[in-house]
Amino acid sequence: MGKTVAYIRASTDKQDLNNQKLEILEFARQHRLQVDEFVAITISSRKTSKQRRIDELLQKLAESDTLIVTELSRLGRSTSEVIALINELVQRHIRVIIIKQNLDLRRDHDMTAKVMITLFSLFAELERDLVSLRTKEALAAKKSQGIRLGKPKGTIQASKFDKDRPRIEELLRQIQQKP
Repeated sequence: MGKTVAYIRASTDKQDLNNQKLEILEFARQHRLQVDEFVAITISSRKTSKQRRIDELLQKLAESDTLIVTELSRLGRSTSEVIALINELVQRHIRVIIIKQNLDLRRDHDMTAKVMITLFSLFAELERDLVSLRTKEALAAKKSQGIRLGKPKGTIQASKFDKDRPRIEELLRQIQQKP
């Protein structure tokens, strides 16, 4: 029996990876599985598969390994992307467990499983599109009411360069002193 790898992804740092991790660990306990490794990342599903660590995940997994995710939408943004990834995993003899959709896919997954994957992926993609549409509509409504969007003018916020400020000022002084 191969190793078991769990993939957890949150779209923003406002979401919690721990909930997914706990859900996977509880599932593993109930089904007497040992999770050998977690691949975790907080990044939008709009990013590339490399940025989402999917490429790294695929390299880690070998024949007879198991991949566990909480739901299909963690694996990709579009229906076609998720289907292609699942097909690749199954063809490589990697077992794929998707907890919320109650799917356990092996080499010989049947037509019903294929339909379920397609439908669940499609629903996730549609939900993301609807959330985006509702957000855009809400922002347009606020704007039409004369409400200014974004940060107030003159707002000062922390910068990733704040820690380097003395060095930056020193370099600027050196540049200005040169004839």
